[in-house]
Amino acid sequence: MKWSFKLGTVAGTEVRIHLTFFILLAFVALQGTSDNRGIAGAVDALLFVSAAFVCVLLHEFGHVSAARGYGIRTPDITLLPIGGVARLERMPEKPAQELVVALCGPLVNVAIAAAISTCLGLGMALNPDFHFEQSGRFWEKLMVWNLLMVAFNLIPAFPMDGGRVLRALLGFVVDYEKATRWAANLGQGIATVAGLWMLLTGHFSPVLLLIAFFVFMAAGQEATALSQRQIIQGLQARDAMITDFHSVSEQATLRDVVDILLSGSQHDFPMVDAHGSLVGMLSRQRLISALSEHGPEHPARLVTESCETHIPAMMDLSRALAALDAAACPALPVMDTTTGRIVGLLTSENIGELLMVRIALRPRR
Repeated sequence: MKWSFKLGTVAGTEVRIHLTFFILLAFVALQGTSDNRGIAGAVDALLFVSAAFVCVLLHEFGHVSAARGYGIRTPDITLLPIGGVARLERMPEKPAQELVVALCGPLVNVAIAAAISTCLGLGMALNPDFHFEQSGRFWEKLMVWNLLMVAFNLIPAFPMDGGRVLRALLGFVVDYEKATRWAANLGQGIATVAGLWMLLTGHFSPVLLLIAFFVFMAAGQEATALSQRQIIQGLQARDAMITDFHSVSEQATLRDVVDILLSGSQHDFPMVDAHGSLVGMLSRQRLISALSEHGPEHPARLVTESCETHIPAMMDLSRALAALDAAACPALPVMDTTTGRIVGLLTSENIGELLMVRIALRPRR
């Protein structure tokens, strides 16, 4: 995710934090000083928010652990001001599996609240007069926070946990695509109603409005992504790759690459050595930048980027698309695993054209 940086890696999953998270910390610290406690109030507020987001992180690792049990990797988890986002390599498509993965996050929060209640002898019932702005009572507030996380996440607004639980339950009686569409429509409806209610009644909360917007957009995107996966089901990377492409040699200058750029529609150029093995990729953006900085006679190999992600020609196209989305390169080289040579380029533009063709042919079938 853009504007995020790595904190560390836990069991093969990167933990990242978004830069906007620090805006939340600054806002919380400022609010903490408003109750005449000064620096002490700011520190107390920051400690609580930090502990709360540790619980958010553990919540996400609940999903990660369950998904890993079904052979699904999680490249990273990103902490945002509105919560955490675990990027699964793919979503489980069996209803029972998705149900388990969706519920394991909230179950972590239940376990945390139960542990606090047991260790400190606190009741699990919510006090109607309780509010987070009150000073002290750190563990009680953390217990209440976890209970509220459970209640909030189980709202059936797809793609929140409750929405995924709903899709899993629907998946037992209807096909996966229809279950996704129904859950996404309900999620967008709940987000719309919540947003309008806040705007019309004056109960305005920037964070809740942002969450409603996120739910609305994410529900639509995931429904679209599922439709795309259904369309390309059974296809491989070789079915969508560009086969008519130009590669450049290690001796090429920027002028040579510019000539190829202007003579056609190719934007990204693989560089190969004398044996035809891939050296790296040179994107149009990097080419133009280097041309402005170094001039046309500059060796192209000095500005070529190494592309660590290679796609086998026989790879399932849905997996190849996920790899393309996660990669820094705008085009991924498609390799022949027997010869080790590049046989094509995979770009989002070409996959989009393939989708349009497949959609156009659907009515004929």
